Amino acid sequence: MSDTLPPLREVIKEYKLTANKALGQNYILDLNLTGKIVSLAGDLTNSIVLEIGPGPGGLTRSLLDQDALKVVSVEIDNRFVPALTNIRKHYGKRFEFYCMDALKFDYSSLVDDELQIVANLPYNSATKFLVQWLLSGTWPPFWTGITLLLQKEVGERITAQPNSKTYGRLSILSQLRSEAKILMNIPAQAFTPVPKVDSVVVQIVPKQSLLPQNAMPLFEKVIAMAFNQRRKMIKSSLRKLPGNILESLITVDIDPTNRPEQISVSKYIELVTLIQSRF
Repeated sequence: MSDTLPPLREVIKEYKLTANKALGQNYILDLNLTGKIVSLAGDLTNSIVLEIGPGPGGLTRSLLDQDALKVVSVEIDNRFVPALTNIRKHYGKRFEFYCMDALKFDYSSLVDDELQIVANLPYNSATKFLVQWLLSGTWPPFWTGITLLLQKEVGERITAQPNSKTYGRLSILSQLRSEAKILMNIPAQAFTPVPKVDSVVVQIVPKQSLLPQNAMPLFEKVIAMAFNQRRKMIKSSLRKLPGNILESLITVDIDPTNRPEQISVSKYIELVTLIQSRF
């Protein structure tokens, strides 16, 4: 690191920033590792970077040190305000932060040609954030790329393929609207405190949606109904949908006796497109 800010352990000790388990906080104190994670996000020199949950600011400092055009961090825990204020004093206008619930943050204030999200998301809310971003009201979305540090299990769900136990709603939403891949494994020992699970770095890049925006509410409904009863046959899970669901499944060449996890994203798209066209 080229900045002259104090080591993160000193920052945590000075401001008594013990990780809050209820908020899913786990810190990476090795700035070489945070620097490597940031490098996986690619060239950020022309990007505004949105960071969720900066905590004491390790990833934040790496983003700024590797010349992100600007970093905007959103932190719900006001204990971190002094540490983040010190980062702002050091980096000036290239860094700003908000102390609030990031799930309620107004992303429209950051609209830019190059807005990327880079974050070590809190373990207990990572899926909520990702689903919110994938279900952006407009598509292409407000972000051009997402690089996240996530629990390994969540990363595997995002990239899971049909006929696997981890394939489900998050897999389908991610693969409907993006190209997602795991770039790096991070052992639990890299964090303070040490969690019970390993983590991964996942990169998500938006792609052209194969469904029109007005079909997304129905798509969400179909996927939710299917995986709320994933042990049932798809004809039973979706029986409350309008029309003759058995006929619709057969029309798009889905075996009505299949379980939801046996059906590909492309087949779910075909099914929703057909149902949408009939009502």
